[in-house]
Amino acid sequence: MRALVQRVSRASVRVAGASEPTSAIGPGLLVLLGVSREDGPAEAERLAAKVRALRVFSDGEGNMNEPLGDREILCVSQFTLYGDARRGNRPSFVAAAPGREAEPLYELFCGLAGAERGVFGAHMEVELVNDGPVTLLLEA
Repeated sequence: MRALVQRVSRASVRVAGASEPTSAIGPGLLVLLGVSREDGPAEAERLAAKVRALRVFSDGEGNMNEPLGDREILCVSQFTLYGDARRGNRPSFVAAAPGREAEPLYELFCGLAGAERGVFGAHMEVELVNDGPVTLLLEA
């Protein structure tokens, strides 16, 4: 399981063509979550705990030392995190879990992390204001 985690001032996601956001958050973390064929509930649990515990927010002295606290999380499914373009120019996604396997793990992660959600499998438009910018790649 992979997560691209971005510290944001705000973020939202809408299903393409919709006039209103499906989900939106203020200050917090935007998580783009990829699930691989080898992942199971243990990886979802471990990664959700890691994301919630990340100390990437500024403390009173301006150091990245504060955890998420009362801030929010928005999670968007992102199978393309498992894209492999080492050969040629067209990525292969064979390492990504099929939707029927990935969706329950995505939902488990979101529930454990207390995250707002995108719509699994939908074409979405994600808007964000990256704070810092701070972006991390995590793997479970």
